[in-house]
Amino acid sequence: MNAQSASSVRLGLPKGRMQVGLFALLADAGVKIRLDARGYRPALNLPDVETKILKPQNIVEMLHAGSRDFGFAGKDWVRELEVDLVELLDTTLDPVRLVAAAPRTLLVNGALPKRHLVVASEYRRITERWMREAGLDAAFVHSYGATEVFPPEDADCIVDNTATGSTLEANGLEIVADLMRSSTCFYANPKALEDPKKRAFADHLVMLMRSVLEARHRVMLEVNVSSADLERLVAVLPCMREPTISSLHGGAGYAVKAAVPRSDLPVLIPKIKAHGGSDLVITALSQIVP
Repeated sequence: MNAQSASSVRLGLPKGRMQVGLFALLADAGVKIRLDARGYRPALNLPDVETKILKPQNIVEMLHAGSRDFGFAGKDWVRELEVDLVELLDTTLDPVRLVAAAPRTLLVNGALPKRHLVVASEYRRITERWMREAGLDAAFVHSYGATEVFPPEDADCIVDNTATGSTLEANGLEIVADLMRSSTCFYANPKALEDPKKRAFADHLVMLMRSVLEARHRVMLEVNVSSADLERLVAVLPCMREPTISSLHGGAGYAVKAAVPRSDLPVLIPKIKAHGGSDLVITALSQIVP
């Protein structure tokens, strides 16, 4: 390892499906990513950060080996590879379920038959653990992608991740067991957190990403209200702490501003109107930093 890489923060960014959502999150957080000609060593507008794009499972392995300080990967690969990493932030991006599935024609009353089975998966450890815990008489076959096409000729059952279940459905497969849920997380090699500079980088990046994730779930709501109705309106606002309140011109009442959960709006808007609110303005947020 050269001196430059040893003094820099070494960050692993994922290749594949989770890259789109993650890059959008980082961009919304103000982190600009400029890809190089080959697309594997992007530059960030953050000082002293050496970045490489790798497959998520390789990021987990490199974090464990210490050649990467921080990186993004799915919880499924951390569990599969059985490594000791520190989860710094669950971005909740790219949520999937890791499931066991089999052809409907194979199932007996919705369950796997009591006979010797062949189970295909990219996840050897997770699958073999499930086979043992479920008491299955089964042999494992390692797949290298496109696991859903193994049944019925090359496997009786598969263990794979699914976001919507549509791929399983299209291949005539039915879920018989839920093994775990996974999403894109920000991980650290434990030793990297012992370095004050690297720890500061991680805390800073987590703060930026969390500010965007929080903002995606909230909107800024502004509403006018009379002096008589102020307190009862404030009582129904789901604020982060306390709302911002300012006087309207000429003592005509108050303007109330609060960052409220976006999902609450269908119920909240009529409630605000019923509690004396008027002239509502709702604005999208880009970042919220507590």
